[in-house]
Amino acid sequence: MQVSGSRSIRLGILRSWWRDPLDYRWLVRTFKARGALGMMKSIVVMVSLSLAVITGLSLYSTAGPAGWARAITVFTTTMMIAGTVLWGFWPWPNERFSLARMATVDVLITCGCLADSNRLFGTLSLMMLVAPGGYIAMFHGPRVLVLHEGWSLVSVLLLAGLMLREHGNDVAEAASVVLTTAAVTVMLMPALQFCYWVLRIDALTDPLTGLLNRRGLDYYSSAWFRPRACGPLGLITVDLDRFKNLNDTYGHSAGDQALVRVATCLRASVPSGTVVARSGGEEFIILTRLAEDSAVAEAERMCQAVESDCGPVTASVGVAVTDSGPVGASLQDLIRSSDAAMYRAKQLGGNMVVVTT
Repeated sequence: MQVSGSRSIRLGILRSWWRDPLDYRWLVRTFKARGALGMMKSIVVMVSLSLAVITGLSLYSTAGPAGWARAITVFTTTMMIAGTVLWGFWPWPNERFSLARMATVDVLITCGCLADSNRLFGTLSLMMLVAPGGYIAMFHGPRVLVLHEGWSLVSVLLLAGLMLREHGNDVAEAASVVLTTAAVTVMLMPALQFCYWVLRIDALTDPLTGLLNRRGLDYYSSAWFRPRACGPLGLITVDLDRFKNLNDTYGHSAGDQALVRVATCLRASVPSGTVVARSGGEEFIILTRLAEDSAVAEAERMCQAVESDCGPVTASVGVAVTDSGPVGASLQDLIRSSDAAMYRAKQLGGNMVVVTT
C-alpha cells in the first residue's frame, strides 16, 4: 500500500509537471523587468556563434565533409551565422518565432553532423543539440522539449546506424557512442527542466497554505488578459474578519492554522480552472471565468463555507466582474475594484459579500 501510494505521488508530480503551462510572454517580461533580458540575449548570441564556429571548423578538417556534403556544411554554417546576427540585432522574438528558430537550429545541427565524413565525430557532434535543448527547457516547457528530445534521439540513432555500417558492424562502438550522446542530448535536459519547474513552482507558491502567492497569481492569470482572450472574468477578494484578535488572543500558530483551513476551504469550493491565491496576510484572491450572477453566487458560497468551517473567523468578500474579458480591464483594475467592494463589506460589519458598482 505504501509503495502504491508513493508511486501515485510520483505520477501526480510528473502529471503536474507535464500539464503545467510555461508562459513564454510572462517569462520574457520578467527577464526584462529584472534587467536580465540583455544578459540572456548576450548568452544566446555567444552560444549561437560558438555553434557556427564549430560547424565551420569542420570545413578545414582533413576528416571534414567533401563534395555535396561540403556544400551542406557551408549552407549550415551560413545559416547559423545569420541566426547569430538575428539574435544580436533584432528584438527578442515572440513565442512563435522563438520556436521556429529552435526548430531551425535542430535541423541545421543534424544536417551538419550528417555531412561529416567521419561518422564517429559526426555522431558525437550531435551533443551540440544540448544548446537548443537548454533554451527550450527554459522558455518553452516540457511538451516542446519532448519534441526536441525525440528529434535528438532520431538523429543519434541515424548517425549511429551510418557509423555501424561504415565501421565494420562494430556494435560495441556504436552502442557506446549512442549511450554517451543520448545521455547528454536526450536525458540531461528533461532532468534539468524538471528541477527548474520545481524551483519555479516553489517561488510561485505560498509556503504556508500551498496556494499561489501574489507572483503566482500574476503568472497564472497573465494568459487570461491577452488581447485575444474573451468571455467574462470575475475576481473575488476574501479578507478574514477578526483575524488580528485571533492572533493576539491565541498566538500566531492559531492564526496560521486558520489560514490553512481557509485555504483548504476555498480550494475545495471553487470551480475547476479557477486561480486561487493568498495575496498577503489574511487576504485571498480568486480569479474565475464567471459572469456576475454566477460569481456572486460563488462568493456567497465561499463566505458561508468560511463561516461554517473556519471559525472563529469569518470573511468579508468583494466581487468585481468584467463581462467583456480583458478588453479595457487588467488584473490590477479588477483587484482594485474588488478590494474596494471588500472594504465596503468590512465597513458594513463583515461576513458578507459586496459587489463593486
